[in-house]
Amino acid sequence: MDGHALMNGLGFFKRLLGSHATDAARDEAHPQTALGARMLVVDDSPTICAVLGKMLRQDGYAVLKATDGKEAIELARSERPALIFLDIVMPGMNGFAVLRALRHDPLTRDIPIVMISGNPQATEQFYVQRFGADDFMQKPFDRDEVYLRIGQLVQSGRLGGRLPLAPVPVEALPALAAELSADELADIPDIAMPDAEVTPHLAGVAPLQVVHGPGS
Repeated sequence: MDGHALMNGLGFFKRLLGSHATDAARDEAHPQTALGARMLVVDDSPTICAVLGKMLRQDGYAVLKATDGKEAIELARSERPALIFLDIVMPGMNGFAVLRALRHDPLTRDIPIVMISGNPQATEQFYVQRFGADDFMQKPFDRDEVYLRIGQLVQSGRLGGRLPLAPVPVEALPALAAELSADELADIPDIAMPDAEVTPHLAGVAPLQVVHGPGS
C-alpha cells in the first residue's frame, strides 16, 4: 500500500471512529440511532447509492443497497432494516409504489422511510400527497442533511437513540469498509447530486391511497 492509500485509509477509520468533541456536539443537535443499524438505500443511480452509503458508513451504520423497487421490497422483508432511504423516480416500479407496498405489508409497515428525489415534480407530488412516508430529502444533499433526518426520527421516537460517545468496536471496522478500498472511498464525493440526464416525467403516475405508518 502506498503512502497516499495509507493516509486515505487512516483518514477513513479516523472519521469512522470520530472525534469525541465533534461527535458530542453534533449528536446533541442531531442524535443518531444505534451503531451497526442496517440502513437500506434504494436508488437506481449507482452514484447516489455510493455517496449515501459512504455517508452512512462513516457514522457506523451497515448499508444495504437496492437499485429497483422489487429488490427493495425483497430486502426490506428479509433484512428488516432500521431505516429506508427510498428514491421516488425509478424505472419500472417507482418509489411511491414501493412505499405503498411496504406500508401494506405487516413485516415492513413500521419501518421508517425517508423519500429522496432531485425531480421537482416528484418533490411537489410528495408534499401534496405524502403517501405515509416519514420524511423527505431533496437532492443534492450532504452528510449534515442525512444526519439531520436520522436525528429527527430519533427525537420523534421512530428510531432508537445511540448511547452517548459509544465507540465503534475495532473488530467491526473491516466489515464496515469491506466493499471499497481507501482510494475508492476517497474518490466518492461528499455531496449526493441527482443525475442531470435523468428527468423522467411523472404526470402519468396514478394517485395512490394515503396509508400513514405509525408515528408518521
